[in-house]
Parts: sequence; C-alpha cells; structure tokens
Amino acid sequence: MSSVDEDEEINNYAPSSKRHRHDNRIESNQVALYAPPLEDDDYLQHNDIRTSSLAEPTMKLSGHKGSVYCLSYDPQGEILCSGSFDSKCLLWKAGGKCENLNVLSGHKNAILDVCFTNDSEKIITASADYNLGVFDVITGERIKRFMGHNGIVNAVDVSSEGSPSLAVSSSDDCTCRMWDTRVRGEVGRFEDEYQLTSVAYANDGNIVYTGGIDNCITAWDVRQMHKSMTMKGHTDTITCLALNRKGTHLLSNSMDGTLRTWDVRPFIDDASGKKKRHDKTFVGGAHNAEKFLLNCAWSADGTMVTGGSADRIVHIWDELSTEELYVLPGHNGCVNSVIFHPTENVVASASSDKSIIVGELS
Repeated sequence: MSSVDEDEEINNYAPSSKRHRHDNRIESNQVALYAPPLEDDDYLQHNDIRTSSLAEPTMKLSGHKGSVYCLSYDPQGEILCSGSFDSKCLLWKAGGKCENLNVLSGHKNAILDVCFTNDSEKIITASADYNLGVFDVITGERIKRFMGHNGIVNAVDVSSEGSPSLAVSSSDDCTCRMWDTRVRGEVGRFEDEYQLTSVAYANDGNIVYTGGIDNCITAWDVRQMHKSMTMKGHTDTITCLALNRKGTHLLSNSMDGTLRTWDVRPFIDDASGKKKRHDKTFVGGAHNAEKFLLNCAWSADGTMVTGGSADRIVHIWDELSTEELYVLPGHNGCVNSVIFHPTENVVASASSDKSIIVGELS
C-alpha cells in the first residue's frame, strides 16, 4: 500500500554525523556528505587515496522532477537506475562523473520499485499504474509490459542465481505474481488476505517472501505453489524485504521504526528445539505519516545493513553488533531508498527532495 501524492514542502535539516564532522556546501553538483570538512589537514592528506571509481568522494545527481522512490545497481556495478514519482527511470553511470546515460519512459504513474535482471540486460519496474515494465538496458526501450494486477504494484524482485527471465511482484490487490519475460501474462500467483507491500525472491528461485499490512513475512514455495512459513515480530506494515548475498538471512524494514534480520535457512533450532527465525533488530531509522515504502539493503559482503528513513538521514548499521556506524545527513526530504554498490565501498541514497547522493564510505 503506497502513497504517491507529491509533497512539495521540504524542511532543511542536516544534523551532524556520529563519526564525522560535515559541511553542507554544494559546488559543481557535489556535496560534502560522507567526508570530514575540507579544512581538516588530516583529511586532505588522506584524500589522496581514493576508495572508488567516483570522480569525487561525494556527488549529487539531479534530473528527476519528482520524489525519487527507488534505486538499483546492475550486478557488475556499472550502471545505477533510479525510479521516481515523475513516472520515469534515469540511468546513470556508476563511476566517474556519474553522467546520465538514458531515460526510461512508458509508465503513467509513479515508479515505486526497480531492479536489474541478474544478467544486467534488462530492467524491471513496478508502478502505481498497476503495471510492470521490462526495459532494455542498452537501448532504453520498453520491450514488454506485464499487466494483470488490479492494484498498485509496490515491489518487484528477481532471483540472483535463477533464470534472468523470471521476476516476482507484490501489489495492493493482495497478490504476489510471477512473470517470465519470454511469455505473455503471469506464470504463477500467490494470494494473500491483505495488501502486499514488499517482495523478495530467494537466490535459487524456489522461495518467494512477501510482507504486507498484516505485519507478517510469508514464505511461499514456488515448486508446490503454497504458503510454507510465516514469520512474526513486526508491529506495523513491512515496507521492504531484502536477502543477503548468501541467501541465508532476510532483512525487513517496517513502519514500526525497526529493521530486522531473519534466519531463513531450512533447519534452524534453538536450545529448546524450537525454530527461531528472528535474528537481530536495528533501531534508529524513522517512518512518518506519509507512509512511504522505505527500502532496506545489505552491503555486498553482508557486514552492513541500511534502509530508508523519514528523518532525512542515511543510517548504516553493523550487521554483527547492530551498532549504528554512520549517520549521514545531506538530503532535504525523506530518504526513500539506500543501496550499497556491489563491488565498491560506495552508498547511494534517493530522497523526496528529488535528488540522489552517491558517496564513498570512509
């Protein structure tokens, strides 16, 4: 369930980081967000050693005409895709000066989620126009449209190891649907009693996880097409689900103000012999009355987690200790999406202030 009304009132607010001091100067489309102030001699000396392919330690990308709701890197980390309230996706070069490469058009309402197929050849979008789009990465043309949902499509995901032709989506019509880019129409469907706001596809493609307004995470067996497990613990709507690279743990973001990890390996028993799926809880992020579907994400090595937050701050936690490692200001609106680069020590964030910030983590 998602709100797509644009909020034009954005308050300027940029608290300081827990780890570093910051300034808010903007020069040449770049902001000092993830680094100490330039007058720090130690920083100037350290800055000679760069940790990414970015032209500058931190860069601000502008081009969308509405709130930016979602981000995705291709598996190789060469292209960044952003989806917006303006019904378009923008493709950006992930390194150098982050030049805009293409514009993906075709939807008639806000784009709420986006992902690359695991072969990096296609981009799949989920929209409030009830449809999903399949776009060619090279040409930017829409090559297919998935129609069938009877409500807003809130989320889309693909399997990291399965067929690049398969995708799953979740919608306000209380269904999770499976799609194949090689055929017309859905190839499978899971029906729930409540609106579904998030979805994650298991690495091997055999399990689909959904979350919705019933505050529960449900696992669906693709081979037998039925519900296999339900995980409870959140006390409000689940806004996003994300699997770590190994496929052993699931990360969830919820309107209850917490991120949680869940052990989704087949056989997990605690000392009492009962299965305990809930692993850790991360606090510090925030949701507000706008009820946006804020995302969550793992770092490539699984040692850090992050998620969108309504307090205009990028929060990053240590996965092992649940300690908050970074509190990064810079946005002037709700941070809807934060993702890690798949190969470099870089994080990208998207906000309702219509901007994207890409920066190195020091």
